[in-house]
Amino acid sequence: MKPAEAYILKQDEPYRSILLHLQAIITCTFPEAELKYKWHLPCYYLDGRPICYLNQTKNYVDLGFWHAAHLTSHTQYLVADKRKVVRSLRYTSVEAIDDVVVIAVLKAVAEFKNTSFLK
Repeated sequence: MKPAEAYILKQDEPYRSILLHLQAIITCTFPEAELKYKWHLPCYYLDGRPICYLNQTKNYVDLGFWHAAHLTSHTQYLVADKRKVVRSLRYTSVEAIDDVVVIAVLKAVAEFKNTSFLK
């Protein structure tokens, strides 16, 4: 088993279910995306460039995006939380996940994968 997969499967509920649901959305949206284990987190790459990461921390799951500074839509759902570059979608339950928003943000971020993280 790959370390990124082990990270997801070792999480307690409800975080494991949240991570698995987000993983399914990402792989359905980008079947060509490569799951790697970087910085002790599952990270998804397109064409060798990072697009997002998954992180279970505190009492939620972060779906983080390095290129979020470039986004102009769905920004009301993105959390900065004292971070200068990264923004994330945060979830405490599977029911809270809006697949349409996640897919829209993923596709928007993918358009900027070859640009700098900073705007």
